[in-house]
Amino acid sequence: MAQLQVLGVVVCRVFRVPTPAGAGLQDKTKLVPINIQNRLAWYKEKVYHVNKVPSLEHNGKVIGESLDLIKYVDSNFEGRPSLHPNDPAKKEFAEELITYSDTFNKIVFASFKGDTVKEAGPAFDHLENALHKFNDGPFFLGHEFSLVDITYIPFVEKFQAFLSGVWNYEITAGRPKLAKWIEEVNKIDAYKPTKTDPKVIVELYSSLFLAKH
Repeated sequence: MAQLQVLGVVVCRVFRVPTPAGAGLQDKTKLVPINIQNRLAWYKEKVYHVNKVPSLEHNGKVIGESLDLIKYVDSNFEGRPSLHPNDPAKKEFAEELITYSDTFNKIVFASFKGDTVKEAGPAFDHLENALHKFNDGPFFLGHEFSLVDITYIPFVEKFQAFLSGVWNYEITAGRPKLAKWIEEVNKIDAYKPTKTDPKVIVELYSSLFLAKH
């Protein structure tokens, strides 16, 4: 099988979570870090003309957008449990949550420039409520670790570190389902190597969002 090449920022959801999405593909995947603030000319000219990260190159085909990359890996490589549910109700709920993910991220990112704790809270409440939908397991779709979990965990991990480190705001306080979800995802062996040191996240996010304040 041709080698997968993933190009992106070290903290983007695909670059950091290629392993759960492509479990068993670690030895066939080449990760190429890109500085999002100083992308080299060759990236746009020779790799991805849209000039966005991350991107995935496989068999001469280049794909962009984080969720599209994860779906591509899930659909095109066998030998792993699918990240898509078979149950119609779970499938519908999964699409709803994946669609909401951009809104979730925008709310939290925007809160960094306002009344952070007050403005970010409802977004995490939404996740807490979503985790009550199926009670047959700790993940968004119950016992099934899915594309929904992969969509959210990289951002939730970073938000948790940043909000705790800068505002002393614990996103799991009063949100037991969210706390359990984070705990269970952290137990997944394939996810552990992708985690980033909280201090690195705080430093990076502070430089991006607080430098001008």
